[in-house]
Amino acid sequence: METEGGITVRRALELPGLRGGVPEVLTGADRLGRTVRWVHAGEAPNIPALLKGGELLLTTGLGLGSRPADQRAFVRKLADRGIAALVVELGPRFDRLPAAIVDAARTAGLPLVQLHREVPFVAVTEEIHTEIVNGHYALLQRAEEVHRRCTQAVLAGGGVPQVLGILADFAANPVFLETPDGRLLFAAGTGTGPVGAGPLQVWESLRGARAAREAPPAGAVLVEVPGGGPGAGAVRARLVLLAVSGPLVAVHRMAAERAAGILAVVLMQARQEEEVAARGRGDFLTDLAEGRIAPEDAPAQAGVLGFRPGGDPLLPVVMRLAPESAPSGSWAVLARAVADELSAVGVPVLVGVRPVEGRVPLLLALRPGTTRTALADRVAAALRAGAGRAGLERAGDRTPVVVVVGAAGGWAAAGAALRHAAEAATAAHGLGERPWYDARRLDIDLLLWRMRDHPDLASFVDRAIGPLREHDRTSRPALLPTLEAYLAHAGRKAEAARELHLNRQTLYNRLARIGELLGTDLDDPESVLALSLALRARRHIR
Repeated sequence: METEGGITVRRALELPGLRGGVPEVLTGADRLGRTVRWVHAGEAPNIPALLKGGELLLTTGLGLGSRPADQRAFVRKLADRGIAALVVELGPRFDRLPAAIVDAARTAGLPLVQLHREVPFVAVTEEIHTEIVNGHYALLQRAEEVHRRCTQAVLAGGGVPQVLGILADFAANPVFLETPDGRLLFAAGTGTGPVGAGPLQVWESLRGARAAREAPPAGAVLVEVPGGGPGAGAVRARLVLLAVSGPLVAVHRMAAERAAGILAVVLMQARQEEEVAARGRGDFLTDLAEGRIAPEDAPAQAGVLGFRPGGDPLLPVVMRLAPESAPSGSWAVLARAVADELSAVGVPVLVGVRPVEGRVPLLLALRPGTTRTALADRVAAALRAGAGRAGLERAGDRTPVVVVVGAAGGWAAAGAALRHAAEAATAAHGLGERPWYDARRLDIDLLLWRMRDHPDLASFVDRAIGPLREHDRTSRPALLPTLEAYLAHAGRKAEAARELHLNRQTLYNRLARIGELLGTDLDDPESVLALSLALRARRHIR
């Protein structure tokens, strides 16, 4: 059994030294799991004053006194000092322990053991101390293994989420990073608690309602992350482990202290507080989209993260970055810039980041009197401005970001709408530039994107527009852009010509050449539909 940096009374009695004394437990048999922090042997009447708590006291009873009142007082003082157990060797002083001692120990809940044979106290002390030291070393090894894994994660490009995830797995309990004033930055650990409550639910019930300076919940571990300002005692953040799935013991504190050192370096190096908080919100939004958070639980968990839309409809929005433009190492800059720009929108907003997928998911409150389109325009402008401040979108460049707006609704529909918007944002890359796309109008692109690896889709595209693709690889002018413009304007030749900067006759000649190469009639609705699908699908074929 693991203890807080020692061994149990039960384990001490099983070691050869005490076992050779034929120990008999007189009281406190149900408390033999107490931790023995150290061993002390002595006979002085004032020995209780020398103890600090957690000791196993070895004695022959010479200091216990001869009067029952003195004996009871001696035992009470030992119990008050918090010793682990009292072990009395029978012999010259007692052939059996007096009732006053036994009764006092039983009343105080103190384990009392009598030894029926003489044992060398020095040998017993050395043996137990060796066991304690070995136990400490084993704990240190386990804590160092966590430190090693956290270090490897950071060297491999990970950050705060990875470090907290490793610690949560090791402790088998939820782990939180909070600001010095108690604001939640990031939560790690899933499926915790007796009913599988998520970490945000745990935070709200056990930690969030308490002031940061109040005592933590029973059994919790709090470790300060240094470095938040001038002075040796400055605190940048707090690492909080809550005992939900099981108890937290000494090795968990050791591991947390080592993890805190790594977190301090990561936070100071990259100024990651904004990114960490944004990743935590991104994880919540992703869990909501993937159905891992029930709609009835979502408002309370969102409230923990500072999003309280009241009864207003929720508008899901997703900004996705092109893979080549994902801000490696600069998600903190993007998160801060986007948050600053969105603050001017003037409605409750929950914005997160998902670096792995290259996404920025959001939920906004759609206030009465504000239309979905008007809010989408403002949000898209804010997102693009934030991307520009982060160096991801520059004037004259092909836009590396896509903004997709989902359907507005309540919490019951928010998860599905977020998932739809996120998938549609992936399918929308490569389309013409627009401030934002309506997720509902991207369903065909989304369907084609989901079929991107199916060989039938590649065959369809090759049959439909293969001759044009082959022509454009070897000849000029390229004809695919002409076909795209013609279909985008629903066959209106004058508008297509204006977009392509061509005169009408040139456009007519090109369309005739396209029909000849493809062997199809561009005025036939079925042919036009097939060509439109093929042009959309070719963006997704690898």
